[in-house]
Amino acid sequence: MALVIYNPVGGDRAAKDFVEAHVLPLLKTSNVPIAKIVETEYAGHAGAAAFEFVDSTVSGPLEIIVASGDGTVHEIISTIALAPSYKNRSPGIPTQVNLVLVPCGTANALYSSLFLPKPNDDPVRYKLQGIHAFIKRAKHVPLTLAITDILTQPAGKGLVPVREKATVSAVVTSTALHASILHDSEALRAEIPSMERFKVAARQNITRWYSGCAKLFPSKSTGVVEIWNPFDKEFVTHAESDEDDPHVDIDGPFAYFLSTVNVDRLEPTFQITPLVTAEPRAGAFLDLVVIRPYRDASLSGLEAEEERIRFAEKSGAVLGAVYQSGNHINLRYDSTGKIVSAGEGELVVEYFRCGGWEWIPVGSSFLLLRREISLSLQDTEDEKAHLLCNDGLITTIPKGGKAKTMAAAPSGESGFIVYV
Repeated sequence: MALVIYNPVGGDRAAKDFVEAHVLPLLKTSNVPIAKIVETEYAGHAGAAAFEFVDSTVSGPLEIIVASGDGTVHEIISTIALAPSYKNRSPGIPTQVNLVLVPCGTANALYSSLFLPKPNDDPVRYKLQGIHAFIKRAKHVPLTLAITDILTQPAGKGLVPVREKATVSAVVTSTALHASILHDSEALRAEIPSMERFKVAARQNITRWYSGCAKLFPSKSTGVVEIWNPFDKEFVTHAESDEDDPHVDIDGPFAYFLSTVNVDRLEPTFQITPLVTAEPRAGAFLDLVVIRPYRDASLSGLEAEEERIRFAEKSGAVLGAVYQSGNHINLRYDSTGKIVSAGEGELVVEYFRCGGWEWIPVGSSFLLLRREISLSLQDTEDEKAHLLCNDGLITTIPKGGKAKTMAAAPSGESGFIVYV
């Protein structure tokens, strides 16, 4: 028995018609029994319906057909994974949950990564590939999850940070520019329902830098933090990571800070972490892309406002290269600060492969830069450095708090899989 969930207001608001015209007839002719059909009516409805389905299913496979975007998929996964208990199953992820994707959202990052779009694809047939894969049950992909804790530090020495909130992502976890874009794009959704609203929000935030500190954690499979070396075309151990001290600290300001699991793109042609598919690896890890303006030697830090405006053009060029099959990871600075695609200068984009990361919006108790640059970046002046995006869900890190994201691979017979 399968649960069908669709979000009628996602994407171009066509999910209801698509499900009724194509999905349900295909399931019927394929003799797939349906336990319930849920049209979501409010935020959290999809998660509640999925929890009820899992909680009430005593035996048999847990199969959920989701006609929506990444946000609804995130809601379902996060609700099930973080549920404290079930009537008929153990706490945590209850055995194996089979997800069947029907892309009816705006960007559909997970679907686009698993079912690579082709220029001449018939739109209906393309959207039904996940359903056909489910019917055939020929192949499935286990999902790595990114588990994020929002932590606050209680007053007093030696006290353990308190977990304020947790969420689980299957696509993207970010702060800095990407989180600001997602935050501001929500206000544009009614006026601009298409992906164009993300470009508008990007223009609103492209000159902003974000004050923060980050710590990168090693993956369990390698024991170190790795960074992409475009000369050798391989991941290599980061210079500051070794077996004795595998963590890597990186200071801001930041222009971009985004990690993914399971996906190499956030929309069909926006290939932000191309090595997820080009250089795949088993195990639990995050692919993290970072842009730090002061890797550009032409910036002095003495005219911060003017330099942010000038650097915005370079950020725009980097984001443009993302659409060129992920070529942004090969860009470098020349001796004058110009972005070039060859040479021996500093990489514009740092591409890490790690087991997790910690993000601290900088405040008076944290060191922003380990070198002397005349910047005035205080915690109270940089509210957007506190924004965190988990698959489109925006959370605000409280003042004095931090976010910690770790990769988790499926274990044994438990976890989420997607039919491909």
